[in-house]
Amino acid sequence: MRVIICGAGQVGYNIASYLAREDNDVTVVDCDRHLIERVNDELDVNALLGHASDPEVLSMAGASDADLIVAVTDQDEVNMVACQVAHSLFGVPKKIARIREQSYLNPAWSNLFSRAHMPIDVIISPEIEVARSINQRLRIPGTTSVVSLAEGKVYLVGVICKDDCPVVNTQLKQLHQTFPDLNFEISAILREGQPLVPGSDDQLQVDDEVFFFTVSEHLHRALAIFGHEEERARQITVVGGGNIGISLVKLLQQDHDNIQIKVIEKNEATAKEVSKILQDVIVIHGDALNHEIMKEANIARTDTLISLTDDDETNILASLLAKQHGCERVIALVNNTTYAVLTNSLGIDVTVSPRSSTVSTIMQHVRRGRIKALHTLRDGFAEIIEAEVSDTISIANVAIRDIKLPQGVVIGMLVREDKVINPPSDFVVRPGDHIILLAAGGQARKVEKMFSVQIDLF
Repeated sequence: MRVIICGAGQVGYNIASYLAREDNDVTVVDCDRHLIERVNDELDVNALLGHASDPEVLSMAGASDADLIVAVTDQDEVNMVACQVAHSLFGVPKKIARIREQSYLNPAWSNLFSRAHMPIDVIISPEIEVARSINQRLRIPGTTSVVSLAEGKVYLVGVICKDDCPVVNTQLKQLHQTFPDLNFEISAILREGQPLVPGSDDQLQVDDEVFFFTVSEHLHRALAIFGHEEERARQITVVGGGNIGISLVKLLQQDHDNIQIKVIEKNEATAKEVSKILQDVIVIHGDALNHEIMKEANIARTDTLISLTDDDETNILASLLAKQHGCERVIALVNNTTYAVLTNSLGIDVTVSPRSSTVSTIMQHVRRGRIKALHTLRDGFAEIIEAEVSDTISIANVAIRDIKLPQGVVIGMLVREDKVINPPSDFVVRPGDHIILLAAGGQARKVEKMFSVQIDLF
């Protein structure tokens, strides 16, 4: 597949890195010479210096033969025009654009992006994606990651094993013996920042981040065995009244009943604007790093504080200060991957990365034949893949124990005719089954080869 990526920032770089591993013909376009030099030095892709919306530049990037254009520069208008030029002049069949400005996303103007006007097939809003990601974690409290699969029948969930976790120092094989009627499967562990695909003799340790598959009806029971029986938050404080904070509050008001929301915003003009936009929300003008402001917000009685400013350090420090004031749970927006590694040891319950959310969402729109869903975890340390078994691939009509999986790839669950199965070793895979797998970073390509698919678009 030939792909043009407009924008060599963090999102564009990560998408290019992922697609390059899959042997795609990738060209990255950016007008920043330093970013282009970095792409040239570190990735096996073509890199082109120039403005992404310039027809001449897109022509040099191979737009006339491109299958997909992904426009993720830091300017919405450039992204939109790049897609328009790719469509009108070069007939690129699939166009994805990142758009930050919320006014463009107003449903009243949805016709703007129709095929007759500005044809963009998929619009990605980082603010909305981050808000959705946080909202999902709040709907299933106690989790660090939540991925819904098989039309909501299966969940991949991440949790931290704390000191009071009932199954710490327990071998994994003993868990299934202890809970024989519980349909779940541990597939990966992050231990001291290092990924581990555990064997049946491995034990869980304090501070492990455990990723497990489970069926939707067993989700809360599965969380309980890891010591996570938290109630949904009813008192929520959001730090930062920007687009992400506003998007999140609107989602919370829509999806959660009987909650009280407060917003702390440092900028006075922004605070006034937020108070006009959001109904039934207490807006506090002040610095979340100020103890008096934390007291005014009554953080000691707050179930969850979510810090969403555009400054990583502020988000981390506000979260730690909230913990000092007695807040039960804190969620911090963190862009810098170096900080993200440290936050768990600092006591921050969950970190959210706009880059990771955006990359994961975009990759879901680049489906691969019978690969029905693909989600990235934690900056690509692992990928969750849902794939349909055809009658022509090698694993059809083969028992699980006889399937030669690539190293670092494990089967989590299998769906057959709407029934979710945790398949034993003698279970025979049939055509039409949907297999849900976890693949260690960089192994997705081997999974695709195992399913003998060609990369295509939908």
